[in-house]
Amino acid sequence: MIGLGRFGHHLAGALAAQGHEVLAVDRNAERVQRWADRLDRVVQADATEEGVLRQIGVADLQRAVVAIGASVEASVLSVLALVELGVPQIWARATSAKHAKILGSVGAHHVIFPEAETGERVAHLIVSRMLDFIEFGDDFAIAKIPTPKGLTGRSLRELAPVEHYGVRVVGVKDPGERFRYATDDRVLVPGSVLIVEGSIDQVQRFAALT
Repeated sequence: MIGLGRFGHHLAGALAAQGHEVLAVDRNAERVQRWADRLDRVVQADATEEGVLRQIGVADLQRAVVAIGASVEASVLSVLALVELGVPQIWARATSAKHAKILGSVGAHHVIFPEAETGERVAHLIVSRMLDFIEFGDDFAIAKIPTPKGLTGRSLRELAPVEHYGVRVVGVKDPGERFRYATDDRVLVPGSVLIVEGSIDQVQRFAALT
């Protein structure tokens, strides 16, 4: 993990919470000290220098994330250094379309726009009944939706409205229970929550049911 700013430290913390070993690099001494006890290894160093990254063992890693957002130059040079080290998977945060194009051209394998992606997701949640929403680039979405009242008491096999809206129910969570895979004989109960998949428009229309 290169960069422990807002995005970087949240991502590093999430990876650590999932049980992954995290090596973090940042120029800022205060950030390094703050995270020293929470991550496996935190190093104060200039990540734009290939030799520095080699010395701290970055060349042995299978994945690296460049989370720098404040400096496009530092972000690009860090990706270049990782490419020179031969890191198999390089993820990089972009703050603009131009930044993303540069990152891709210098060798980043995956470019992410956390602010834009979060903004789009929250926009969907604000104007709908959806509890969570994940949009994919090929007009496909997965959403968590409260079961419409008109569908309770019926099995998924009976639900012509689901077929009409074009979505597929892939998971169901009854109150007080965990999510389970949806089966045709599953009867929906009041207060249950559905995981549905389909095109973005189909998911939105289904979420609008009451």
